[in-house]
Amino acid sequence: QVQLVESGGGSVQAGGSLRLSCAASEYTSNFYCMGWFRQAPGKEREGVAAIGSDGRASYADSVKGRFTISQDNAKNTLYLQMSKLKPEDTAMYYCAAARDYSDYVPTCLSPFVDYWGKGMLVTVST
Repeated sequence: QVQLVESGGGSVQAGGSLRLSCAASEYTSNFYCMGWFRQAPGKEREGVAAIGSDGRASYADSVKGRFTISQDNAKNTLYLQMSKLKPEDTAMYYCAAARDYSDYVPTCLSPFVDYWGKGMLVTVST
């Protein structure tokens, strides 16, 4: 069973930065894609950023220009560099991965991925 373990969450003031990490229990190069999701209180889980095995990244409009996703296959770790944070970025953040491409998972912005981390809280205060 694949395990994804997130770290790096916490509290930060608006305008600040955080880097999230996600360590995978197997080679990240085995996945078709990996991504980050978030869920704010009372809202649905949404895809924030995704990266494919070809290195191509995609982002939700709400984070474009502020968040950067990257993957280090030598360390089997996925990252999310978040800058210019806003209070509305406050949410539980989840790492996710998909084994293969499918019509339901064209990218890892889709919620139909195969594996999920347990999530961690990011709080942005004013």
